[in-house]
Amino acid sequence: MSLPLCTGQAGRAPLAERGYDLYETPAEAIDALVSIEKLPYRLWEPACGRGAIVRVLREAGHEVIATDLVDYGCPDSTACVDFLVERRAPAGVEAIVTNPPYKVASKFVEHALRLVPRVVMLLRLAFLESERRAPILDCARLARVHVFRRRLPMMHRDGWAGPRTTSSIAFAWFVWDANYSGPCELRRIGWKPRPAARHSGRPFSSRRTLNPRARSAATAS
Repeated sequence: MSLPLCTGQAGRAPLAERGYDLYETPAEAIDALVSIEKLPYRLWEPACGRGAIVRVLREAGHEVIATDLVDYGCPDSTACVDFLVERRAPAGVEAIVTNPPYKVASKFVEHALRLVPRVVMLLRLAFLESERRAPILDCARLARVHVFRRRLPMMHRDGWAGPRTTSSIAFAWFVWDANYSGPCELRRIGWKPRPAARHSGRPFSSRRTLNPRARSAATAS
């Protein structure tokens, strides 16, 4: 199986400077998602980058298939995989969770909806403001949009050596669910800072210990 592209969603640099558009997702954003959404046990992160999302999901007890177009060194991942040309999800995967490259965010959502019953993506809140995206936003499958009450820590592009700042962009977790029918629910959520040592970029093991939330999801599936 061949498999995807790189992470990224924030940043104001010109597109020409962004390269593969890799912006590492703050661990706090994934912590918040895990606390409010009951995710399936086996997940696919198709824009894994250096493993920011993968790391936190594995810590929470999930099995995560990690892929990317570029090899950024994420442990237990597969590189040279173009998500947008994949015809099926890895066996047993019921949900895709990612922070897609900003330049192709809409294409990522559209394609993910063809492959799995649940799609969870970290996107700019302004993603909602579009007539062109009506087919993926106005469909009954968009179940929830979790908007952060305060701005997330800044997602600097890979290789950024400048000063670290807070984000000036509003983000939200968008959740599409094939089994959902009805109007989209808009929810406000918060996030808690993590001790620096917990998401300092240290190597992480592929060994997993299921927590109660992940174990119940695995059993249900």
